Amino acid sequence: MITLEAVYLLMGGLTGGIALVNARDDSNPRRWRTTLFWGTYALLFLVGSHVGDLANGILVLIMVATAAAGLGQGTRQTSAVAARMASAARHGNRLFVPVLVVPFATFAGTLLLKDWQVGGMPVVDPKQVTQIALGSATVLGLLVAMIMLRPPGSAPIVEARRLMDSVGWAAVLPQSLAALGALFATAGVGKVVSTLATTYLPLGSPVAAVVAYALGMALFTMIMGNAFAAFPVMTAGIGLPLVVQQFGGDVVIVTAVGMLSGFCGTLMTPMAANYNIVPAALLELRDRYGVIRAQWPTALILLVANIVLMAAFAFR
Repeated sequence: MITLEAVYLLMGGLTGGIALVNARDDSNPRRWRTTLFWGTYALLFLVGSHVGDLANGILVLIMVATAAAGLGQGTRQTSAVAARMASAARHGNRLFVPVLVVPFATFAGTLLLKDWQVGGMPVVDPKQVTQIALGSATVLGLLVAMIMLRPPGSAPIVEARRLMDSVGWAAVLPQSLAALGALFATAGVGKVVSTLATTYLPLGSPVAAVVAYALGMALFTMIMGNAFAAFPVMTAGIGLPLVVQQFGGDVVIVTAVGMLSGFCGTLMTPMAANYNIVPAALLELRDRYGVIRAQWPTALILLVANIVLMAAFAFR
């Protein structure tokens, strides 16, 4: 049966390749430090499931120490700027085809793979169908791009190295913060939040509870970098016990608008690397936080709108 371990192996191969390219690139002034960071990350994917928590913790600490010392970035590219511009002009909007393959193939795989059986046994782990479909779709998108564009064989890993080095240690944030959110929920942080909120905040009215929940979702998302990680903590701490149970709010409206409030926090934090730091690196913006500077006014307006919507419709 195909499990999530197959995706880990793909990611281990990718990050290991990035480490190897860095090791061979003397244009990177900190190439050995950068190699150590991505090589350690590769080990976490390749052997993390087979070693104990202590070994994984040591590997994580090595990554933290290496990132704190500072990572570097090489200057070598697979093609000149003029060649890339000419290729973009030649292919036009067809360049979006490999990108669009990924979501469509993921959607199709999610629907088809869950029922795929051989001899009465599932071929794909039913609990991880979406993640495995996404990993397979990404490989398919790469193959389509290679067939369409016919770049040098080394282009995928060299360009992956360029992108990941541009993003730096922030590329690890989505995985680490998602794990931290699950850890917080398991540790009962939601109960602690509920106790603190009811003790120190004036939550004697439905509107006050709504404001606390929506603002809490936004702020905790800014800290966690992920609304999905903030959701179980803030919903267990304020959303369900106060807004829903104490004041009778509609659970569907409360939780839906609560997530939207969390997304407002996503727009305002560098911790949400995929949304704010990665685009700045992809577009090669001079301002690393330029995306956030452009988004935060809209995020605040949306957050206020979410509070008004929840207060207006959750108690009808």
